[in-house]
Amino acid sequence: MAVSKSTLSIVFIVLGGLAVLFGTVLVFVGPIIIDDQIVKNIEINPNSGLSYTMWKDIPVPFFMSVYFFHIVNPNETLNGEKPMVEQRGPYVYSENRWKDNITFHDNHTVSYMEYRQYFFEESMSVGNESDVVTIPNMLVLGASVMMENMPLPLRKLVSSTFKSFNEGPFLTKPVGELMWGYDSKLVDFLNNLLPGMLPTSGKFGLFAEFNNSNTGQFTVFTGRDDIRKVHMVDSWNGLKSVDYWSSEQCNMINGTAGQMWPPFMTKESTMPFYSPDACRSMELVYQRTGVSRGIPVYRFVAPKTLFSNGSDYSPNEGFCPCRQSGLLNVSTCRYNSPVFMSHPHFFEADPVLLDTVDGLSPNEDEHGLFIDIHPETGVPMNVSIRLQLNLLIKSVPGITETGDIAEVVIPLIWFEESGYIDGPVLNTFRTNLVVLPMVLEYMQYIFIGLGLAGILGAVVLYVSDKKAMKKTSGSLSQGESVKDTKHNPTSERQDEKYCINDR
Repeated sequence: MAVSKSTLSIVFIVLGGLAVLFGTVLVFVGPIIIDDQIVKNIEINPNSGLSYTMWKDIPVPFFMSVYFFHIVNPNETLNGEKPMVEQRGPYVYSENRWKDNITFHDNHTVSYMEYRQYFFEESMSVGNESDVVTIPNMLVLGASVMMENMPLPLRKLVSSTFKSFNEGPFLTKPVGELMWGYDSKLVDFLNNLLPGMLPTSGKFGLFAEFNNSNTGQFTVFTGRDDIRKVHMVDSWNGLKSVDYWSSEQCNMINGTAGQMWPPFMTKESTMPFYSPDACRSMELVYQRTGVSRGIPVYRFVAPKTLFSNGSDYSPNEGFCPCRQSGLLNVSTCRYNSPVFMSHPHFFEADPVLLDTVDGLSPNEDEHGLFIDIHPETGVPMNVSIRLQLNLLIKSVPGITETGDIAEVVIPLIWFEESGYIDGPVLNTFRTNLVVLPMVLEYMQYIFIGLGLAGILGAVVLYVSDKKAMKKTSGSLSQGESVKDTKHNPTSERQDEKYCINDR
């Protein structure tokens, strides 16, 4: 039995109406479902699976690339000429990070210690740890600046000590020793003479205190009571603020621990985090929208004011005493040694700094730091944190090892900590937190589209059915008229009669 077009149109209208209704409901309910799924997955909760594993063990490739500034003209520098440096590297180390001593608290916070280990990756490096480079001797030139205002007899005594230990103003050693430490009897002597001046005893290296160490005890919010607070630092080593700087604002511990951020970020959001290595909180700002491995991201970068001095940016006055913009004086948290942090190659720093050292060539692509983050979840997809370690060197009266060195902030090394989500973790992340929410979002438009198409189809069927019925009705009426004419002989004879009479 054939189904009439009228019946089909009614079916299409009903089905289309239901689809439109369901799609409309999804428009309002869908975002709530998506947000609820994100909240459940992002909360720091041992039962949340993927995000908790990512937070706890960071199961993604993470590397530290180190570049040394080899001094080409150490003798000329000692005589007061402009230092000339040559970048060597990168020397790449894979990082193994994990959290331990994880303790959940009743106030919806969790405490932990994060440990880190470094392993040299020769295949990814340009060179080997046995490569020999020349850099300033921090034990000599750094200590000399620290003792600049001490009595002259004491400075002369220290100079004699340097000579007795055969310590000069510059070091020429293998990369591995400069990184992780070399034996130095001078270290023990200085620790006895000036207790607390150095962070170590026995071996001295630029990263000696980093390997097999932790970043202190962080206590962060789990997000259980308020997802907007997830990963935000409640305290570090039991402190709500630090005392390294001269203003309350600069001493604040703001933001996260620098690994994940709260979800639902916008282009107006910022990315604050506390860095124990920099001894301060920092904040990144939105730069542009992009895609990382098929996942939509926002790129956040350091603002130009990050390392500005107090004269150029008044909120940074608390980080002073300052030198040129582009330098962060970290001496207060580095045993008063004249150490400064900056962007690599003095990127976005006062041009005066580039005029005092030859061999630097800053550019954003190689030396700017950034984080590509999935804004809906607050999970970084691609990270590149680039910083440079610099030393203030100068001639100090009474310490002959400093010669006639001109006062200059000279770069020692710069390093990049980078990581990205890839492999099975990326696939799981994309499926659970990107693809499924996206499918749910598209479903609402699909149902509305199908519903409207069904209703339109019903209208078309209804109109075509009406036209067909009208045409059929018209054909039947015409046929009946013709039939009546053919089968009425009386009428035909009368017409013929009228015609004869007319003639």
